[in-house]
Amino acid sequence: MNVQYLIDLAASSGGTLYLMALLLLVALTVIVERAWYLYRLMAGGRHINERVIDLPRSRSDLLQKEIDQAGHLPHAELLKVALSHPEINDRQVLADRLEESILHEVPKLDRSLWVLDTVVTLAPLLGLFGTIIGMFNAFAGLGQNGAVAAQVTSGVAEALIATASGLFIAMLGVSFLNSLNNRVRLLVHQLETLKQMLINRFSYSASLDGGRTSAAPLALARTGS
Repeated sequence: MNVQYLIDLAASSGGTLYLMALLLLVALTVIVERAWYLYRLMAGGRHINERVIDLPRSRSDLLQKEIDQAGHLPHAELLKVALSHPEINDRQVLADRLEESILHEVPKLDRSLWVLDTVVTLAPLLGLFGTIIGMFNAFAGLGQNGAVAAQVTSGVAEALIATASGLFIAMLGVSFLNSLNNRVRLLVHQLETLKQMLINRFSYSASLDGGRTSAAPLALARTGS
């Protein structure tokens, strides 16, 4: 199988095999980029949650250190919320503001996954389209003088390569799409867990329940009171 044969094969499919190659390249690009991005977020978020779970109640100085270490992780945005307006950190108000922050971060997690979803849907259809064009070309040879059945069946077999290519891309894409969607789900669970931990440690009611402050706002805790 040489390069010229592949070129002729792509031409017999109406050029759809060229589009198949482009779809495969797009799918692999999205898979590699999202897999690496989500892996880094999950690893960094897991460490943050493990450290926050050991934080004493209302220790804003330690929380600030966590924010500095978190960098650009979405978990850092939730940590900032607990420190942004401590004078209104009623439990329900803090919960609502943390939930708002999560809603802002979630679209960043599954960004570009719609492209992979589109490739999974489009590849089999495009492969079928290429096969139909290839079969038209194969059966058109029946009307030519000297055409034999072997030539026709060979053309049909080559036309089916387009369908096989589309199915391969779709199977590859759907496997990684499900895996990446699962990682997004686990990351959202990380954020929800962090949200609950911050509510339990940095709301007024949490301070009152823990007996560390009477009715003193979190702002006093920040100054060392």
